[in-house]
Amino acid sequence: MLLPALGFPSHAQPPVPPAADGAITPAVLPPWAPHAPVAEVALGRKLFFERRLSRGDRFACSTCHDLDAAGTDSRAVREGIDGQPLRRDTLSVFNAGLSATLGWTGAFSSLEAQAMASIEASAIMSANWQEVIAKLEDDPGYRTDFSTVYGTGPNPGNIASALAAFERTLVTPGSRFDRYLEGDETALTPPELAGYRLFREIGCISCHQGRNIGGNLFERFGLFMSPGTGGKQTDPGRQEATGREADRHVFRVPSLRNVAVTAPYFHDGSAARLNEAVTVMARTQLGRSLGPVEIDRIVQFLGTLTGRYQGRPLRAAEVPPE
Repeated sequence: MLLPALGFPSHAQPPVPPAADGAITPAVLPPWAPHAPVAEVALGRKLFFERRLSRGDRFACSTCHDLDAAGTDSRAVREGIDGQPLRRDTLSVFNAGLSATLGWTGAFSSLEAQAMASIEASAIMSANWQEVIAKLEDDPGYRTDFSTVYGTGPNPGNIASALAAFERTLVTPGSRFDRYLEGDETALTPPELAGYRLFREIGCISCHQGRNIGGNLFERFGLFMSPGTGGKQTDPGRQEATGREADRHVFRVPSLRNVAVTAPYFHDGSAARLNEAVTVMARTQLGRSLGPVEIDRIVQFLGTLTGRYQGRPLRAAEVPPE
């Protein structure tokens, strides 16, 4: 069976204890993911690491979304296929299937749409579909795989479908906070529990809630003051996707799952450490100035959100040399 093979719990979602009151729920596979055919998921995993999906066979999905490094990389803004900086920080692919929209601006409503857009994007994989399909059709293994799963050869639609089927399995349950939500009151230390209570009391949970602890709302970055260290906010944010002036500097609230191992932070990667991100978010989004003890407690709580993939805790990407 797919779930045991990937190390996910096969039991139904457990009840949430009163202390959590349902604002955040444990990470489990999306209800549709366990029903994806094993062969389709296997094909999607193969394609996830396939550089032939890009121009010149240079990039694969895994180039930016390293599954051995929390599904992202350690760069603030990495270079695209032509060596030029991309516009925004790379979001983790882990738990992406738990969010209603995808990308910093919420421009994509499905993993299929995002996969197709990334393959086509001139700055990312810059692929020509005719060339991609020709390369895959020239591979006997892929010809067999696509015929077995879809009854036809590769095409843009089934390539995106296979990638999405695999990506929907990239859920990271088993964090200590998940164990707490499942009723293990010993899973958090007193300082971590104090951090969770503070996280709730000051209002972080108003945006970072649900199964993905974020990911499903939009918010203006800098409600109370310009974010960052004095730099002017120039990224149009969601306005880029909608064209509406009201969406200027509005971004999708990111998931906080695995946040302790997915530095740097924010759409521009401007916060290198988690305590910096907490400080900025409290000031710009909540209008609060937190003391060192309060920041430390929230950071300790956020450290309990690191989940497991294939039975192992996620780890941070290595910082590239200067």
